[in-house]
Amino acid sequence: MKLSHVDAAGRARMVDVSDKPITVRTAVAEGSIRMSAEAYRLVADQAVAKGDVLAVSEVAGTLAAKRTGELIPLCHPLGLDHVEVDASLDETLPGVRVRASARAVGRTGVEMEALTAVSVALLTVYDMVKAVDRGMELERVRLLEKTGGTHGDWRRAAGD
Repeated sequence: MKLSHVDAAGRARMVDVSDKPITVRTAVAEGSIRMSAEAYRLVADQAVAKGDVLAVSEVAGTLAAKRTGELIPLCHPLGLDHVEVDASLDETLPGVRVRASARAVGRTGVEMEALTAVSVALLTVYDMVKAVDRGMELERVRLLEKTGGTHGDWRRAAGD
């Protein structure tokens, strides 16, 4: 079986998207980081030595989405039209949940940008809080939905 992203010599390569239609592409991803009750309280009280954890993680996720093509070797660099990263406290974890959305008009989807935004936002939380809790765990980084493109729209089933 020949894969579309492997050339005749067996080398990985970017997929040629030049024949794909230009459409509006969107993606939404989410993830969370679970931490100790002590770490959660410090984040909630904005008492972490490195500053406002939620604000910094949102900025980091936004910057990461814009640089996805530089971080993931075979990912196309995209001109994003919109990125939104929301980091929020969740006492039930306890920890932080991150949700990111990305939008672009182009020939390839923005799933990787949304997933990268979530991942880097969560890693930023870890970096900022690790002095208090090195046992934090990143959980359930996943795509929730995507729209546009030749394969159409996709949404994760409710409850999944």
